[in-house]
Amino acid sequence: MTAMRIWVDADAIPGGVRTLIERTADKRRIETVFVADKYVRISLSPWLRCETVVQGPDAADDLIAERAEPGDICVTQDIPLAARLVKKGVCAIDPRGSVHTEASVGERLSIRNFMEDLRGAGVVTGGPAPFGPRDVQRFADAFDREITRRRRG
Repeated sequence: MTAMRIWVDADAIPGGVRTLIERTADKRRIETVFVADKYVRISLSPWLRCETVVQGPDAADDLIAERAEPGDICVTQDIPLAARLVKKGVCAIDPRGSVHTEASVGERLSIRNFMEDLRGAGVVTGGPAPFGPRDVQRFADAFDREITRRRRG
């Protein structure tokens, strides 16, 4: 089994979550890859790197889905990417601390698709609640728990 990696869908990651991921990866010595369609400023560390992809729909998602391996962790708020990863045995966590499972990701994907259909039909839907410190704390707790679980095997 290869060493666990952390993958970050970095196109729209909140700053507090990005900082927490960087610190955790550096402290625990976990290779962490930030993937985006533009360079993402990250701390200097041998454990952190940024991979840029050609701009286009789902380019970052495709790279992560292709390279992530069972036992890895991915931080993403993209539900279709989370669904792809969970099927591969990759832990997908959103920046608000929700850990996707096979059961939950299917439901979230259905809701996401339904809301997208509504918006396509001209219905105005509300967006997510503002991101705040409680969200960062929930993420920190879930992230630490999942790293510990995977390291124990």
